[in-house]
Amino acid sequence: MAQVTLKVNGMSCNHCVNAVETSVGKLNGVREVTVRLNEGLVDIEFEDGAVNVEQLIETIEDQGYDVVRS
Repeated sequence: MAQVTLKVNGMSCNHCVNAVETSVGKLNGVREVTVRLNEGLVDIEFEDGAVNVEQLIETIEDQGYDVVRS
């Protein structure tokens, strides 16, 4: 099991939370998605090998949000 926390810009309401949690949660291998709206962070627990961080980022960006890449 792996975990990543992504900084995401553009999330401002519960609709944003639902969009991110639902879309990322549908990915194969994702076990848990938690959006911390006030902090602009998304915590994701996933099976390494079933899905990778790039796929997680693309899924969030497909919802219209910007992931801050380090």
